[in-house]
Amino acid sequence: MPSFIDTHNHLGCDDFNSDRDQVIENSIQKGVIKQIVVSVFANEWQDDIELSTKHTSLHVACGIHPMYIPDQQKQREDALALLRQLYANTNHKKKLCALGEIGLDYYIDHIDKALQQAIFQEQLAIASHYQRPVLLHVRRAHADTIKILKQCHFKEQGIAHAFSGSYEEAKEYIKLGFKIGLGGAGTYPHAYRMHRVLQQLPLESIVLETDAPDLSPVTRQGMRNSPEYLPEISKQLAIIKQINEKEFATVTTHNACKLFNWSMDEIKKTSFN
Repeated sequence: MPSFIDTHNHLGCDDFNSDRDQVIENSIQKGVIKQIVVSVFANEWQDDIELSTKHTSLHVACGIHPMYIPDQQKQREDALALLRQLYANTNHKKKLCALGEIGLDYYIDHIDKALQQAIFQEQLAIASHYQRPVLLHVRRAHADTIKILKQCHFKEQGIAHAFSGSYEEAKEYIKLGFKIGLGGAGTYPHAYRMHRVLQQLPLESIVLETDAPDLSPVTRQGMRNSPEYLPEISKQLAIIKQINEKEFATVTTHNACKLFNWSMDEIKKTSFN
């Protein structure tokens, strides 16, 4: 059975309160050997870290999501201070594998672009200091995101999460050492642009994700998304890319391991504990 790594989900959110442990067990049984639980609210960061310590297959990424930046300056300063404190704690080093999800979101009207950019740069600095890759959230803001990554000389790499941009934009992220995160949105027949991008992307630049509980694949349309559906997502994307399903799963898992400096042998030894 192929092994999979869900590089981005929100397993700590309330949608999984009733069956979280069962979902984790089901995911492992289906070959999802690692999951990165992404925590976007400061008041949930510690809880998600504690969740990851209870399950060897879980890691966590904490960050200030561009759509959930605190309104008050004091709240923003406190959140950034707590973020630095978490990543400075050596006890969390193995579990805090990345920082995110962070970035820019210009999708809605009347947003403060300057504030988003400032908070993004602050978090890139934290990631650089503690040598963590970042999980990027980008909507209608690829040009500014790429510009800031270059201006900051960011070297820790990361993932362009839930990528929906053009192939030219994907190439810019790849040049900066980033992987392209693909999930359920790309499995729908009408996602023509995403299909064209997927067919052009180098296999070595792709990692898989669910973004659960959101972005369910076509096989689970209208349902709560779950990390246990990652093998279905992988299969659908492999078909679209016109590549052997096992090869697609193997290479995308290897890509994630390389990014996060994980050993496949060690993962397989611990995943079922």
